[in-house]
Amino acid sequence: MTAKQRGIWVFGDYRNYFQNRVTLQLLSRAKDLAKKIDAEVCAVVFGYKTDEWRGDVLSYNPTFCGVVGEYIAHGADKVYLADDPRLAAYSMETYTLLMERLVKREKPGIILIGATAFGREFAPRLAKRLGTGLTADCIGLDINSEGLLVQIAPSFGGNLVAEIVTPERRPQMATVRPGTFQEIPHDYVRTGEVVKVPLPKSLPGDRVRLVRSEHRPQRDQKLEDAKVVVCGGRGMGSKKKFVKLFELAELLGGEVGATRPVVYADWADHDALVGQAGKHVRPQILFSFGISGAIQHTAACNDAKFIIAVNKNPNAAMMKRADVAIVADASQICNSLIQELKRRIR
Repeated sequence: MTAKQRGIWVFGDYRNYFQNRVTLQLLSRAKDLAKKIDAEVCAVVFGYKTDEWRGDVLSYNPTFCGVVGEYIAHGADKVYLADDPRLAAYSMETYTLLMERLVKREKPGIILIGATAFGREFAPRLAKRLGTGLTADCIGLDINSEGLLVQIAPSFGGNLVAEIVTPERRPQMATVRPGTFQEIPHDYVRTGEVVKVPLPKSLPGDRVRLVRSEHRPQRDQKLEDAKVVVCGGRGMGSKKKFVKLFELAELLGGEVGATRPVVYADWADHDALVGQAGKHVRPQILFSFGISGAIQHTAACNDAKFIIAVNKNPNAAMMKRADVAIVADASQICNSLIQELKRRIR
């Protein structure tokens, strides 16, 4: 393998950069994986005006510029940058074409993409064009003794966790859920190489045209970034009782998560789903109310620092994982906590 073939690439989706940190999280994990195979970590950026200089830092770090500089500061050794007015609006067809050509020219060994709405649309199309495999919604990544990327993902409806490798086809590709890994601290003096990627003179016409876009403000913190998560399952008893979790979360300065049966029962929105098809959380404190602990749920909250579980069944899987397990009615304990917190706040 050449150095280029061993390269680990992370596709940079920066459109909602301040809220969506998945690219920085992937760069952090890519840096750890690269040490095991002596590889170069590269970010790929498509867009317009992504490399504007930040004047006050230019004097001591000439590579620190806009999004490009952010990726270098968070672990990228090299950034492949296509910056052109024709890339100002996101186009799936154009992005896929550019990435396909770049990959075939540079031959990276691994490509990692965030399992966001964008990544779930982009990655399968790219994998098909490149004739390689793709593991979606990974919850872990590693390198085995043969130097292959081990892609860890829930399978068979979330009842098992599979370790998947791509032994022959290249590149090895995976999408990874936001919140799975922690980003490394910003290094203001770190330097890297920027490789400008020219666009072909003629691009194929888009079959889908962007008419307009509208930013939707996000008032609360994201579930996957919350320091305190209050999760509820069917053991809460009813939608009326489940709503009490929102009051508890507000008192604790946290966010509410839910299991799949709760979402299917319309007790909570899909955005609150913690599990295989939802969010991966890593809070300092996780409250688990009335949750049995199916693997598709627990796999998405294994990185919680401290777990407090409440369930009538002492043998529930979530109770065995908890640091503090309370055998009781989940709704009653929730109400008691709310009353006690309100009393102390007064």
